[in-house]
Amino acid sequence: MVDTQLRRRGIRDLRVLAVMGRIPREEFVPLELRFSSYHDEPQQIGHGQTISQPYMTALMAQELALEGGESVLEVGSGSGYAAAVLGELAAWVTTVEIVPALAALAAHNLARTGRDRNIRVLAADGSSGSSGAAPYDAISVAAGAPGVPQPLLDQLGDPGVLVIPVGDFKDQELRVIRKRGGRIEQSVATLCRFVPLRGGGGWQ
Repeated sequence: MVDTQLRRRGIRDLRVLAVMGRIPREEFVPLELRFSSYHDEPQQIGHGQTISQPYMTALMAQELALEGGESVLEVGSGSGYAAAVLGELAAWVTTVEIVPALAALAAHNLARTGRDRNIRVLAADGSSGSSGAAPYDAISVAAGAPGVPQPLLDQLGDPGVLVIPVGDFKDQELRVIRKRGGRIEQSVATLCRFVPLRGGGGWQ
């Protein structure tokens, strides 16, 4: 996976490559789908949600450019895999999941694999962020939004970076939003297709 899906597509962050090479992705995929854990595609995890394609997880982590001391907010915990990756790259991760059953699954998977030491899982509307631990050095949103939710911009530190898919219900562009000196700069990393962001700042 690391060699054929990540390096060949331009993932160059050595920390991201190392972390994704040692975290057992199969531990975050439903038992009946574990044969496809390392396929170049997202996997269904129930409740209309997915665990993202490995390349997309790596690209989003690379765009955050984490160095190890950051506080990170993740919106869309899913099964906990991306949170596990972020937890190895940053000092602290708050991950928010709007589906209570998936929040419980993510917490269970992280605890079962011993990766919950610096990760807090919350069952809440992630499009509103989580003000308790704000501001965040980095925010990663794993669901497509119609626009950038204002609460996430408000909770992003300065300097800080926010990675979020923005577009219509099916197709989006992965935007990288950087806050520096009170100014907002945006760029597009790639085109993408995520499940819809649910909640007040997402699709109703």
